[in-house]
Amino acid sequence: MKKTMLKKIFLFLVISLSVCFSQDTVYVASYNLENLFDNIDDPDKKDEEFLAEGKKQWTDARIEQKFANLAKVINYMNNGVGPDILGVVEVEHEHLLLSLIEKHLKSKNYKTAYAEAPDNRGIDCGLIFNADLFGLEKTAAHEVILLDEYPTRSVLEVVLRTKADKNIHVFVNHWPSRRGGAEKSEPNRVAAAKVLKKSIQSINNSETNASIIVLGDFNDEPDNNSIKEILADKEYSKSDAVMFNTSYKAFENGLGSYKYRDDWNMLDQIIISNGLKDRYIKDSFEVIKPEFAVQKEGKYKGTSFPTFGGSKYLGGFSDHYPVSIKLIIN
Repeated sequence: MKKTMLKKIFLFLVISLSVCFSQDTVYVASYNLENLFDNIDDPDKKDEEFLAEGKKQWTDARIEQKFANLAKVINYMNNGVGPDILGVVEVEHEHLLLSLIEKHLKSKNYKTAYAEAPDNRGIDCGLIFNADLFGLEKTAAHEVILLDEYPTRSVLEVVLRTKADKNIHVFVNHWPSRRGGAEKSEPNRVAAAKVLKKSIQSINNSETNASIIVLGDFNDEPDNNSIKEILADKEYSKSDAVMFNTSYKAFENGLGSYKYRDDWNMLDQIIISNGLKDRYIKDSFEVIKPEFAVQKEGKYKGTSFPTFGGSKYLGGFSDHYPVSIKLIIN
């Protein structure tokens, strides 16, 4: 009788401790979806080429193929389980993300956060998150005003609430392109970096050890001024003003998420705050290259198989590879 009672007590303690110290490995990813447009004309946006009768002949069938292709990559992530937090860029409207989830991403209870931006082409940033792990607390768009006042993408801020009632601030970015040359266009990305940094500093001023994730397509690399000098370091800095760039080591090793001519560029990055450093699974940053999405031959061998090559429809996935990290959340 005593032995039976002791076993019950021991089992109760084991279960209690496992509940108290339970942890979730949270898989965070970022993916440039390469022009996820609908084929409905927005009169105030330059989306004419993505109409059924437009230059890209963007028919319903091609949109459905795009959904299926993107979903195949997303479902491949996290050993086939799918991401828990996924930042996405180059999306025309939120209803496209909702259709993608409803039709193809049924493995998790996914929800979206989104804000329309003033970009001339109408492409925005969005977030897909696992609603079994997170609640949505806040969505905000921080406008980036360039020197020439040309409309560009906003920085999307999403505040998620964990089951332990802690906030995670996620910033999704798609900074201005390098059109006209990297050096000439650099002030545009510096402007975006300053908008982002101001928001981060505001959070750090109001929260101790704030949990902040910054991700997206920065159109700059980890050693460019917009990131290295303004936003993030390659080391685990002790300064509250400096973030940690999880992609820096892979970048130094010659990896990249996008290939321009013969040069791999680490344009897609994931950057975390000091408050998440101890929860980051070290060296978990990965450029995700599913075999089925890799071009196998020709001039672009090794790159991600895109939807278009110029104006030619190829029926692929995206011209960028996604990137990911793993975090431990109590």
